Amino acid sequence: MDKKLYETYVRILNKELVTAMGCTEPIAIAYAGSLARKTLGGMPNKILIEVSGNIIKNVKSVIVPHTHGNKGIETAACIGITGGDAEAELEVISHVTEEDIIAMTELMNSASIKVQPLESPYSLDIRLTVSNDEHEAMVHIAGTHTHIIEMTKDNETIVCGEALKQTIDEDYLTLTMHDIYTFAKEVEIDDVKELLDQMIECNTAIAQEGMHGDYGANIGKVIAIRKDLPSLLKAYAAAGSDARMNGCELPVVINSGSGNQGLTVSVPLIVYAEREHLDKEKLYRALVISNLTAIHLKTEIGRLSAFCGAVSAGAACGAGLAYLKDASEEVMNHTIVNALAITSGIICDGAKASCAAKIAVSVEAGILGYDMYMNGQQFYGGDGIISKGIENTIHNIGVLGSQGMASTDQEIIKIMCE
Repeated sequence: MDKKLYETYVRILNKELVTAMGCTEPIAIAYAGSLARKTLGGMPNKILIEVSGNIIKNVKSVIVPHTHGNKGIETAACIGITGGDAEAELEVISHVTEEDIIAMTELMNSASIKVQPLESPYSLDIRLTVSNDEHEAMVHIAGTHTHIIEMTKDNETIVCGEALKQTIDEDYLTLTMHDIYTFAKEVEIDDVKELLDQMIECNTAIAQEGMHGDYGANIGKVIAIRKDLPSLLKAYAAAGSDARMNGCELPVVINSGSGNQGLTVSVPLIVYAEREHLDKEKLYRALVISNLTAIHLKTEIGRLSAFCGAVSAGAACGAGLAYLKDASEEVMNHTIVNALAITSGIICDGAKASCAAKIAVSVEAGILGYDMYMNGQQFYGGDGIISKGIENTIHNIGVLGSQGMASTDQEIIKIMCE
């Protein structure tokens, strides 16, 4: 494989496979809150939280860890202000104490807190302003969950970050399914081992917690009643989301800015490799395929959309499972296309308990997509949004998610806010 392209793919994995505690949208607000408090130099008595529609959608119904089961934008901001560690970024509230939670409650009861919609070219946009009787501080994060565009104190700029371009990073434009497959076959394991070991450890731990605890609708435990291997692949992935969406304080290694997508691309492969006694190197290479495939599928869709991220992650999981079953590149590609043809109508109506069920359905689509092709069945170009050629279908999905569903996204947000 071309050395420059090889290094690009390693760089993409290092950028995307990071650890986060809690749903990444409320955590991004908590991160902004932590930075704002640090910049202010004291506790605020006024808090203004301006957020884009997709932030409202993804924070409204999900429990924020370390808050005694509280939900919402105000909760996320206040726990970041009282107990956040900005240096930890997406693990900003991982070291919250009981005293911090008490302080959060006091702040929510005493401060003037206002939440306002923010008109923005970014689907992910957070501007948090805090003030007390002496000073005012503002933190503006947009584009990705930790990208600081601007920080000010008393209207003086102290951090001026680069506004993210509304174009796709050139690194991500190099992604193709052929090169992903080649990279996975050729990659030196030491170049990805640390990243993938962290993913295996974290995502397995929260999946097991979901199977043993009582979280949300307990989708994972419901599916696991059937006990067959395909059901267990879905069950453990769903269980991780059960826990994560409902306040579990364990971290997750994310994919494309999403913990749920990180769970979907990894947990079924980990469970399958363990149950089938496959060697670790094979699992590593399958995880490379599933992670890069999910990133490729999400590149044109964007970080946040009305297109459910579990759909692309489930198709990517199917590709990884195909690799674990010694399938060819052709089988892998047809698995993806078949899966996308099945589940691409699933909407994202925010982070919440039902995400676990959507993950299960999407993993099932990945499994079915593989089984179809291995039994001589497939969907063809011209069947709905499917086009001949894997890259053409991926482009169609990107256009659908980023452009075609833009008005759907607005209606979802309107319904949720009403």
